[in-house]
Order: sequence, then C-alpha cells, then structure tokens
Amino acid sequence: MAKRLYVVGLGPGDQKYFTAQARAALEDAQVLCGYTVYVNLVSGLYPDKETYTTPMTKEIDRCRWALETADSGKTVALVCSGDAGVYGMAGPVLQLAPQWPEVEVEVAPGVTSALSGAALLGAPIGHDFCVISLSDLLTPWEVIDNRLRCAAAGDFSMVLYNPASHKRPDYLQKACGILLDAGVSPNTVCGYVRNTGRAGEESKVLTLGELRDTQLDMFSTVFIGSSTTLADHGRMITPRGYEKKRAL
Repeated sequence: MAKRLYVVGLGPGDQKYFTAQARAALEDAQVLCGYTVYVNLVSGLYPDKETYTTPMTKEIDRCRWALETADSGKTVALVCSGDAGVYGMAGPVLQLAPQWPEVEVEVAPGVTSALSGAALLGAPIGHDFCVISLSDLLTPWEVIDNRLRCAAAGDFSMVLYNPASHKRPDYLQKACGILLDAGVSPNTVCGYVRNTGRAGEESKVLTLGELRDTQLDMFSTVFIGSSTTLADHGRMITPRGYEKKRAL
C-alpha cells in the first residue's frame, strides 16, 4: 500500500472554492493536519477523521509530523489556505520529503487569494502581474522594498499579501510610499478585498493615494493597478490589449 501525503490548498476556506483535486484528497485522507485555523475550516466536514494541529510558527514541525505519520501508513492531508505552493507548505514538505523516500507527496492546488480576490474586484490582473508579500518575518524589508521598486519600474500590476498585522500596522502605508517614490501615480487604480469567501467579505476600488491612508489587516489582499488599469462601475480592469486589435 502506498504511503501518501497530500498537501492541500483550501482556497479562501469556503468549500465552494475547493478544487476537485483538493476535495478528493480530503476525502481520501485518514488524518487532517495543519495550522489550527485551517484545520478548523474543514474538520467539521469530516468529523470522523483524525486531526492534528499546531500554532503559527510551527510550520517545519507540522511538515515533519505529516511526513512521519504518512510513513507510518496513514494517509495524511496537510491543509493550507489558498494554494499550498503560494506561501504555503508545499515547499517545506518537498524539501523534507527525501528523508522519507517511501512517502508519495501529492500537491493539490487551491484558489489563492490573488485569484479569488481578483474575481471580486473584476479583472485587476488581466495582464502581467506579480505577487509580493509585505511580511518581513522571513524576508528582509530591504528585499521587499527592492521588489516593490522593480515591480513599479516594470509597470506590473501587483498583488500584495500580508499588508498589515498587529506587529506591522503601517507596512501597507510604507509600501504605498515606496511605490509613490518610485514614480507610480497617486491616481493609479487600486483595490482591496477582506475575508474573501468568509463572513464579513468586502471589497473596494480606490486610488493609490487613498489606499495609503487605508488601514487593513492580515485577512486582506491588496491589488495595485498598472498604468493601464481602469476603474469602471466599481470594477478594476487591466486590459490585455485585445482592444488594440478590435474595438470593444
């Protein structure tokens, strides 16, 4: 019998966002494990399954436990929010996996907030875009600063993860200041979403200048438009360029 570990992206959390592959992995698993908040999102759907949770900052311990448990013969689903490969547990699991060569690791993709949030706002990432996390827990702020400036120089649309927290209440304001200093217009169309797919879901389209004065939290995702991004009837639209070939 195969020893199997699924690394599963849950999307925003509501089961309507589960991919078919993610749902199949959850149903096949005997054990659900992960960060407490994420396991709680799905444990009620599978009340007969064993669960194992760890708090934030215990990511490596969690991955190691999942691999050890799968190696013991139990099929495990290690769950993450969004997509497991976007700031998720797929990376550390695969880095550790060679220590348990008999365990088969399968990554089940999920709907990351860049996609679910974009759908609420319209089409803000309809052309080239980049995703940048503002959390400096694992990445020095100097590196984040440089990435923001490079994205601005390339006129990318941007998706900002982890825009603020209790310990980093002003990081979004700092990021907006960097972009403005790099030459991005204060009138650039921007938007944000909070609690995508959960109670209290909200979204708003605004300018970069207005965004700089907006206080958000860790449950928010921010979208910075490129120079071509439009605001139309409360929606963000970043044109792909089809209109250059044929009038819309």
